[in-house]
Formats: sequence, C-alpha cells, structure tokens
Amino acid sequence: MSGNSLNRRDFFKNTGAMSAAFGLAGTALAKPGKMAAGRVLGANDRINVAAIGVGGRGTYVARTFAKAGQGPANAQIVGVCDVYQKRVDENKEFHKCDGYLDYREIINRNDVDAVIIATPDHWHAKIALEAMDRGKDVYLEKPMCHTIEEVKQLIDTVKETKRVLQVGSQTTSGDQWHKAKKAIADGMIGQMIMSQGSYHRNSTEGEWNWPIDEQAGPDAKGENYIDWKMWLGPAPKRPYDADRFFRFRKYWDYSGGIATDLFFHVAAPMNICWGEAQFPYKVMAGGGIYVFHDREVPDTFHLIAEYSKGHSVVLSSSMANSQHIPGLIRGHDASLIMVEHGRFEGYAPYITVKPEKRVYNRELRERSVPPEYAAKWGAAEIKIPVEDRDPMITHVENFLDCMRTRQKPTLDVETAARAQVLITMSVQSFREGKVLYFDERKFKVVDKPVRA
Repeated sequence: MSGNSLNRRDFFKNTGAMSAAFGLAGTALAKPGKMAAGRVLGANDRINVAAIGVGGRGTYVARTFAKAGQGPANAQIVGVCDVYQKRVDENKEFHKCDGYLDYREIINRNDVDAVIIATPDHWHAKIALEAMDRGKDVYLEKPMCHTIEEVKQLIDTVKETKRVLQVGSQTTSGDQWHKAKKAIADGMIGQMIMSQGSYHRNSTEGEWNWPIDEQAGPDAKGENYIDWKMWLGPAPKRPYDADRFFRFRKYWDYSGGIATDLFFHVAAPMNICWGEAQFPYKVMAGGGIYVFHDREVPDTFHLIAEYSKGHSVVLSSSMANSQHIPGLIRGHDASLIMVEHGRFEGYAPYITVKPEKRVYNRELRERSVPPEYAAKWGAAEIKIPVEDRDPMITHVENFLDCMRTRQKPTLDVETAARAQVLITMSVQSFREGKVLYFDERKFKVVDKPVRA
C-alpha cells in the first residue's frame, strides 16, 4: 500500500497499458511534457464544465454547478459521463448536453474548460491527472485519491500544469473554520495541543448499502448496460458484482471506508483551522466490524495522529452509533469549539473560545484564568459569530471564480494532500495492524520514526 512514488512518465506508461488492455487505446492521452493549454477565460466567457461519474453524488454536484452557473459564475454543463448507461441518459436529458461512456471523450474536447470527477475513489487521481494534462481545471470529489503515491502525483501535476484543482470537500467552505483559523493565529488559545473530531451515523440497512438496480450489468442491453471493465480500471480484476458496483465504499479495492469517505470532512477543515497545513508524523488506527458484517471495511473506526510541531489529532467514528463528540481544538490557554454538536458538515451559528482555568492553589484546588490571558482576552467565554452560508454553493463558486483569476481555491491540492496522507495512512495502519510514520522528505510511509 505504500512505496516509492511513481514518476510521471511511469504513471502514463501504466495508464496507456491499461487503456490498451481495454481496447481503448485509440483515444489519445496527453503525455508528460506535452501538455495542452487550457482556454484563457475572459470576464464574460461562459465556463464549460463536464461531469465524469454521475451516480448520486456526481448528479448532485453537476446540478449544483448548473445552478451556480446561472448567476455571476456564468457556467454550464456541456457533457456527462458514466460507465452506467442509465445514469448517462438521465443526466444528459436533464442538462440537455452530450453523454458518454468513456471519460476520455470528455477530456479530449477542446471546448471543455473543467471537469467534475465523482467516480469511485480508485479512479480519482488517474482521471484528474489526464484531465490536467489536457488543459482542464478539476473539481475533484473527496477523497482526493486512493494511494500515497497518487497524492504526490497530484501535487506535482498541479504545479507543472498550473491548473486549478479544488478538492470537493465542501465542508471547508464553511465560515467556522476560517474564523477558527484567525482566532488561533491571533493567539486566542495559546500553544495548540490537540484537535478532536468525530463522524457518526446509524441506519437500519447499514452505511453505503445503497439500492441495487437488479436489471443492470455488463451483459445487459440499452440503458441497463454497465461497462464493468472500465469501472474496475486499475483495481484488481473481478467478475461483475452488483454489490461492489453500487456499494463500492464497503470494499478496500475502491475505498478506505469511514476514513476516506467521512474523516476527510474532518481532517481537511482541521488543516485550515491550524493556519498551516501539516503532514502527520505518526499515525495509528483501530476499530472493527462490530455490527454490519456484509463488508470489508470497519463499521467502527478511530485514529490518533501526532505532528512534529507538537500536537495530536484524535478522530472517532461509527456507522452503528450516531452520537457525536464536539469538534474542537485544545490549546494551553483556551479551547476552541468549532462544532459543539459534532457534525462537521452541520452549520454552527458561532464558534466558542473557552479560556483555561488553571489550578493555582493545589491544597484548595482553586482554579482561575491566568491574569495575563484575562488582561488580553478576558476571563469569560468568547462567542465569535459565523456567517450562515451554503458551503456547497460557496465551494463551487470559489472554484469557478479561481478558474478566472487563477488563484488557489479554498481546498487546494496542497492543503488537501495533508488531510489525504493522514487518512490514507490510517487505513494502512488499520489493515496492517501497526503504527506508521511519514517521511515527508521522501514522501513515503515507513515503519520506523523518521530522524530530523
């Protein structure tokens, strides 16, 4: 699961071999060093967007783009793609646009300025890399990718191609994280000690057990046809399995389960709050399949990570219990509560700074806020108002605006990479049953502490 990073030439060599194996080599792919330039957008030009992967999530994101595009963002959906013909037909009809079963027909269109990638996780990086090399900006659904090697490939390719890449964890466009970032930068909590968060759900049928279309499959005709070989892509080859296709997040080949589907929404905002996105130094994870035994990934999962700058992260989740813990950052002088209800995708009207009351008289156990802190910030809780805005629309509009300005988006590739390395390492730690370390210089997961 870890190892030396692939270089760009090796990556595209592997991609080309895979395409040939599927009988798809006739569609040209961009090669390293021969990257296409994107269209230069004028202030009044309409942005053309295409969606690759239009299942439940991709359909929602594409329609959000269409809605945002009706305003000042000035964008439209001009193409949709999926390996399931019914999804193509439904989305093509809704957007009145072209539809495809092969994503390369979209990324090779000169009139497409950006692509939405909402495929299963194991395809995210490969399509994003090819799209950027074809001059497209990319809105890439979380998780950003499936492996540590792909994290490095995405960072390098964004730098090389100068494309705009927004990772689609819309949570990060919530105002509370940016207010928290300022509070920490202003010194309101003192030295940062620990961040904590959770993501809990509970349902009768079990998380990710979405409905299965029984008539669909690779041998079906018309709208029921599924291109199973294309869907598998770089994953291990297997006979068609409807459960794997419609419920892919339950399987390691295509997903990291809780870590990649849900913890990304916690880890990414944390990195924004800290003010300086950081790679973890040490990661360990635990949990298990305690209730829902129809899957490979755990239904209960937790991780602990340590950072070289001197703080830790503790994340908790279960798909069999819905009680959250508050999302907060502990400092030596105060604690900063971003989401008291614990739901990282939920709206909070304010964030709260709670000053630490330290023990001064050990015999009487007297506690009070240190006078030097009180003199600057006061001794009472401070509630900082948070703007109530739709994070999804805000996230999409930010991406479209950055396409014109060529600025970094809210969840740029480097900030997202820090969250991705954390959650990918946690999956590896769980599966291998051991503590792991990250060698940032070599961009590699290792078994022993890295010397400074």
